[in-house]
Amino acid sequence: MTSDAPTGAHPGARKAATVFIFVTVLIDIMAFGLIIPVLPHLVQEMAGGDMVTAAKWVGIFGVLFAAIQFVSSPVQGAMSDRFGRRPVILLSCLGLGVDFIFMALAQTLPWLLVGRVISAIFAASFTTANAYIADVTEPSKRAQAFGMLGAAFGLGFIVGPIIGGTLSGIDIRLPFWAAAGLALVNFCYGLFVLPESLPKARRSARIDWAHAHPFGSMKLLARYPAIWGMVAVVFLLNLAHYVYPSVFVLFADAAYGWGPRTVGYVLGVVGVLSVIVNAVLVKRVVAKFGERRALLIGLSCGVVGFAIYGLAPTGAVFLMGMPIMALWALAMPATQSMVTRLVGPEVQGRVQGALTSLASLAGIIAPAIYTSVFALFIGPHAPAKLPGAPFLLACALLASAGLVAWRFIRTHAELQVDGPLPAPANPGEG
Repeated sequence: MTSDAPTGAHPGARKAATVFIFVTVLIDIMAFGLIIPVLPHLVQEMAGGDMVTAAKWVGIFGVLFAAIQFVSSPVQGAMSDRFGRRPVILLSCLGLGVDFIFMALAQTLPWLLVGRVISAIFAASFTTANAYIADVTEPSKRAQAFGMLGAAFGLGFIVGPIIGGTLSGIDIRLPFWAAAGLALVNFCYGLFVLPESLPKARRSARIDWAHAHPFGSMKLLARYPAIWGMVAVVFLLNLAHYVYPSVFVLFADAAYGWGPRTVGYVLGVVGVLSVIVNAVLVKRVVAKFGERRALLIGLSCGVVGFAIYGLAPTGAVFLMGMPIMALWALAMPATQSMVTRLVGPEVQGRVQGALTSLASLAGIIAPAIYTSVFALFIGPHAPAKLPGAPFLLACALLASAGLVAWRFIRTHAELQVDGPLPAPANPGEG
């Protein structure tokens, strides 16, 4: 139950470990997916039914969630480098299960906000899962493995939102109880089935507190200049992606009159498309075009998809843009694979924690921006009635990511990655 499955292990052991982490992430995403269609509406209900007020509160929720993760992710990464991936994932699942119960019982916005803070502290399994994949997968196959992890996200979003939207028709709090059950089931699954991926011999000798905070983790990334361009792309990708949790549910209601159940079905379709891209296309596109071109293809499709979302006059047109938007999923696995190639196993957790901190930094900035833009363009003093304005802003950000990626790829077109770059000279700093 706790056997190691390092990169050098037998292929069968590596495959089994990948399956275990796939299931772990799938169950976690299903739990989060259950509450996605209903959380903004619960906030709106607690805010007296006013959508503009609800949008502002959702923005506060998003900023605080990301701010907590910005601080906690490097700590979680450092802990997983020191103690292994398994205990961090188990603690995450247990904490989330208890927290979903807390949110199900919350009766006021401040208490619901406390619940989101607890979620942010314990939502570590996604960060650690990336380090886990790097532990058990050969460098040449990591893009495919990260694609399968993306497929777990997509599959979770197929089932979770559909069930959550359906359960909300019975009681708006019922999805939170179901999410709690899933998270606790995941804890039990991990406790009895999930193997450790990082052998004791490959762990850090101590917790690297020098880099176990956001700014220290950024300093760690600075020691690997070959990945700076990819780090910038990761930041911009996440900055654009935050348009979804920030405004999508309220946008769907304002633009097309979609309620929680319809939103659940739409997110289910998004999940189906994501699974197809991540489980089927990532491997083939990377094999044919390479990781760098796969990244550019994904970014280009994302720009076009966001433009369609922002300007779609009807729900039918919005739905037509979803297959194009789905191809954006090619970008992240390719980027993650390139990053993991360039750092050693002893710092994978801290590097993944640093990247998650970057994503959280984007999450601190993005919700306030997107919800403010949304509120402006649906409010009484809107310069134009354009609920899709936040998606157009995301489109511009993703186009910027494409320019950064293109410049970096041209600069490093001849880079051959044969193994991780050497660790910093002072082990205490790397």
